[in-house]
Amino acid sequence: MQVKKAVFPVAGLGTRFLPATKSSPKEMLPLIDKPLVQYVVEEAVASGIDHILFVTGRGKRAIEDHFDISFELEAILHDKGKTEELRQVRNIADMANIFYVRQRQALGLGHAILCAREFVGNEPFAVLLGDDIIDAEQRPCLAQLIDVYREYRGPVLALEKVPMENISAYGCVKAAMISEQTYRVLDMVEKPKQEEAPSDLAIIGRYILTPDIFPILEKQEPGKGEEIQLTDALCKLLAHEPVYGCRFEGIRHDCGDKLGFLKATVDMALKRDEFNAKFRSYLKQRLEE
Repeated sequence: MQVKKAVFPVAGLGTRFLPATKSSPKEMLPLIDKPLVQYVVEEAVASGIDHILFVTGRGKRAIEDHFDISFELEAILHDKGKTEELRQVRNIADMANIFYVRQRQALGLGHAILCAREFVGNEPFAVLLGDDIIDAEQRPCLAQLIDVYREYRGPVLALEKVPMENISAYGCVKAAMISEQTYRVLDMVEKPKQEEAPSDLAIIGRYILTPDIFPILEKQEPGKGEEIQLTDALCKLLAHEPVYGCRFEGIRHDCGDKLGFLKATVDMALKRDEFNAKFRSYLKQRLEE
């Protein structure tokens, strides 16, 4: 069965970006001229996803508005002859079939995914976190995970090697290498202490899951942070079916972190033809002062 559905958990409060996120969702912070979440939706669509569910919370109406039709704006752009801007705005609303469900309590990533149970039905599905922007030159990160799923027909986690001093910020796996990019996951732990981490392979915000995760999440007790942790549920799933990891090709920008967001802004701007030369000259000038 093909992976055609994706779940975007976007109910978080974005407290690391206060006060900017006091009245605007973190996912709508602009990375140059597009909100963060649009980059991730575009990745999903480019990977073959055609149905998307946003698991939202209070104060997330801006996300719904962004992916909706804006008749007034389109009329103004049409009347002013701004055809390129009109095309961009219409493309946003036409990218995919988009649905919404409310996560009434902030009980963690596992609980957010459980809220998608009715939407998913009995199909494999993707989960994408909106603050991980992955710049992959050849093939979108999610498409790389789907390739692994097609071959092994089991859940797939995106993996990235991270410095051991940072491993406590991630879910971490013990894994056996199958190929250069593919692993069989043997165990995993959520945000381990450096000395307790089984490896330097961190779980990044892309997953391919099967409906088998839902009965486990339904009974899952709160873990770290008193939240229902997806990592804990995946550990239990390991006892029943194989779980795989994909060490994806691409550059990940952690835009849930202020420094990561700044790095992403620089890197993405330098990739744009209209900014590259002037922006590069400006950065060089500032570094020489």
